[in-house]
Amino acid sequence: MVRPFRERIKSEILVGDGATGTMLYTKGIYINRCFEGLNLSSPELVKEVHKDYVKVGVDLIETNTFGANRFKLGPHGLEGQIEKINRIGAEIAREVAGDQVYVAGSIGPLGRTLAPIGPIPIEEARASFQLQARALVAGGVDLFILETISNLAEMLTAIDAVREVSDLPIISQMTVSGSGTTIFGDSPERIARVLSEKPIDVLGLNCSIGPKETLDMIQQLRAATSLPISAQPNAGNPQVVEGRTLYLTTPEYMAEFAARMIRSGVNLVGGCCGTTPAHIKAIRGAVHMLQPRVSAQRVEAQPVEAVAAPQLPITPPAEKSRLARSLAEGKFVVSIEIDPPPGTDYSKVMDAARALHEKGIDAINIADGPRASARMSPMSLATLFEREVGIETILHYCCRDRNILGMQSDLLGANALGLRNVLIITGDPPKMGDYPEATAVFDVDSIGLTRIATRLNRGFDIGNKPVGRPTAFFMGVGANPGAIDLDQEVDRFHRKIEAGAEFVMTQPVYDLDLFERFLGKIDPCPIPILVGILPLASHRNAEFLHNEVPGMQIPEAIRRRMAKVGSGPEAREEGILIAQEALRACRPHVQGLYIMPPFNRFETALKVLEVLE
Repeated sequence: MVRPFRERIKSEILVGDGATGTMLYTKGIYINRCFEGLNLSSPELVKEVHKDYVKVGVDLIETNTFGANRFKLGPHGLEGQIEKINRIGAEIAREVAGDQVYVAGSIGPLGRTLAPIGPIPIEEARASFQLQARALVAGGVDLFILETISNLAEMLTAIDAVREVSDLPIISQMTVSGSGTTIFGDSPERIARVLSEKPIDVLGLNCSIGPKETLDMIQQLRAATSLPISAQPNAGNPQVVEGRTLYLTTPEYMAEFAARMIRSGVNLVGGCCGTTPAHIKAIRGAVHMLQPRVSAQRVEAQPVEAVAAPQLPITPPAEKSRLARSLAEGKFVVSIEIDPPPGTDYSKVMDAARALHEKGIDAINIADGPRASARMSPMSLATLFEREVGIETILHYCCRDRNILGMQSDLLGANALGLRNVLIITGDPPKMGDYPEATAVFDVDSIGLTRIATRLNRGFDIGNKPVGRPTAFFMGVGANPGAIDLDQEVDRFHRKIEAGAEFVMTQPVYDLDLFERFLGKIDPCPIPILVGILPLASHRNAEFLHNEVPGMQIPEAIRRRMAKVGSGPEAREEGILIAQEALRACRPHVQGLYIMPPFNRFETALKVLEVLE
């Protein structure tokens, strides 16, 4: 019978396994499959991977449950199988490990960012981690490995959740980038300082970077904690070879750096993405050579200087853009929406932008992948409009297609290009668009992204690092006065304001009673409201918007009116008339409007505006 893990980790160098996903991929399971679901559908295949690692002499194998939480299993239709997948994953590993190899219950990140930046409340995250932990204990694990987590707050939540369920040993492994910090800006030194205060048994790093970079980070970690240390790097950076994603770092190279890590004080060494039984066998050899005489060397980390807050001025709201100034001065503003073209020819939309500018329109708002379709970059089009036409734009920016690193990079780039007005939205799900096989990211929702943009406006990134001169975004958010759950919509609206929103643009309004009910619930509204007006083109257009576009509600009375005229010129005139009626009714309650003409027919928008003359 193997000695208790807590005893051995303090006196021996232990060898962990390598990548489970990589091995399943090499055995013919494509990366779009749910690997954790294989615990139910192909348990023998999972068992085979565990056996491959046990054969090369590992001391520990991890369960195939890394992403077995509801946020990652849900898209595969497996949300109802969470407990079963985790329990059986532990039972499979337990059967292979016997009583000579430890079984570590693998718990990875939730895949969604925690509040306040992200949409997942702390209590919801804690419940998810607890559910996994209970099922893993039921399956017979010896310890837990919380791994590949980049958000320190998420790791702290996971540790607390697991400790409420079990007193089994915990390995806590964060992941850092090649820059030497997590994506939230936490250094190994800070990770060590914070996590050393928690009830964990091993502190370490895994994934994201290769052996050399991991060694550099491990030395900083070792200098800042007395806890046992673990290291499970990737096998270098992946490369695509003949359509297959491969990691080309050799077992010998991994073994060389494993030896260096051990000399630097690592107590548990293994591998992450790209590592195979061949890599782990080589690492096992390095451990055998060093085990009798290794002594942990405490490496002195260079002191990290505190970063002073930038002294650069923050742009006052009214000075951020002409649109912001107009609203601050009480002017009624008008924006008209133009969708980016689906191809490379943007001549028609440029002609439209020039015509609108000549008519005195305040701004053009540009949708970001409307209805989840692939179109020209709205940021590129906004830059063309502002530089070549001279009209301001309101850049729609959605959370669907980018992770938080990409979003922050885009916002910094937009600011450098001189784009100031942004409408921050969550975005339509890709399942409703032209490419239903496309994946959505949704690291954060519109509330979280508004917080990120607010931080940039104050001169700091999401990791609290100064960005130099603060950005100067005039930030808008969306609201749906006709939402089915209006109380939830109002709650989210107030949270958007707390996050830093400076104006709001509503979904199209057709029913004044619904709009006034919404206004009553947000009264007094501390930010300007731009009401959405969408002229209907036909009865078919009305039915499509009502039934197939998220957030759109076309009242039955309006759809009946459009049904009477059908399609063609008469239908378009009726649509303009309905839009004018809505505009007249809403005008006393708002500070501006934006019109969404169907099919980029800007002439329709100008006809709607005639009612204001």
